[in-house]
Amino acid sequence: MKKNFLFFILFSVTAFSQKKLDIYFDFDKSDLNEIAIKKINSWIAEGKDYEVVKLYGFCDWKGTNSYNDTLALKRVNEVYKTLLASKITVKKDIEIRGFGEDFEQSKIQGENRRVTIIYQEKKEIIVTEKKVEDIFKDKVKTSQKGDIITLPNFYFYNNSAKIVPKSEPILYELLCVMNDNPKLKIEIQGHICCKLSGQEDPISEARAKTVYNYLIRNKIDRKRMTYKGYGVSRPIHPIPEKNALEEDENRRVEIMIVEN
Repeated sequence: MKKNFLFFILFSVTAFSQKKLDIYFDFDKSDLNEIAIKKINSWIAEGKDYEVVKLYGFCDWKGTNSYNDTLALKRVNEVYKTLLASKITVKKDIEIRGFGEDFEQSKIQGENRRVTIIYQEKKEIIVTEKKVEDIFKDKVKTSQKGDIITLPNFYFYNNSAKIVPKSEPILYELLCVMNDNPKLKIEIQGHICCKLSGQEDPISEARAKTVYNYLIRNKIDRKRMTYKGYGVSRPIHPIPEKNALEEDENRRVEIMIVEN
C-alpha cells in the first residue's frame, strides 16, 4: 500500500528569443548619426527586457583592409557606449567582432556600413501552481487500488465532526471525482491526533461518516463507499506531536482506493 502526497510548486522560467537590430553609419564615420540614434531610442522605448549578447561591426569595401577593420571596431565601440549609457543590459562575456570589409557585401553600400546588435528578449514565463483541489482530482483519477490520498485543506471544528466552511471546496471536488469516475470505489478513513493509543475516541469515525453522508446526500451510490475511524492507530507523526503542524497532519481524513 503506498501513500500519495499532494504538493504544488510555484516557479518561473526565463526564456530567450534571439533577435538582431542593424544600426547604419554614414560613409567613413564611426559616430552615430541622427537616424541611428532615433532607431536605438525607438528600440529602447519598446520597453522590453533586452540583453545584448553580440556586437558585430562592418564596413564597405572602400579603403584598406586594416583601416576598415579599425573603423568597424570604432563603430562597435560607439554602439556599446550608447547601450551602457541607456542602461541596456550587456552580457558580461559579450562577443565583439569587427569584420571590416571581410564579409559578403551588399550591392547597396549603405547596408554595409553598420553595426549589428544581437540581443535576447528575456521573457519570464510564470508557471503557476494548480489549485489544491485540482491536484487532488488529478491524483484520484490516476490512482490505483490500495492508494491512500489525504483530503487537503480539510478541517473540522475542535472535538467535532462538523466541517469548517473552508473545507467545502475539497469536499465538492471529491463529489465531482466520484461523479466523473462511476467505477471508483473508496473507503473513507478518519484519523485524530493528540491521544495516546488505547484511548477510545469516536470522533475519527464520526468525521469519516460526515464525508460519507455528504456524498450520499448528493446521490453517490452507497455501494461505492465505506467509512471507518482509525483513531490514533495510523499517525503520520509520533504521538505526542511536537507542534501544531504535526497535530494538523495527524488529524485528517483520507480516502483509500478500493476500485478505480
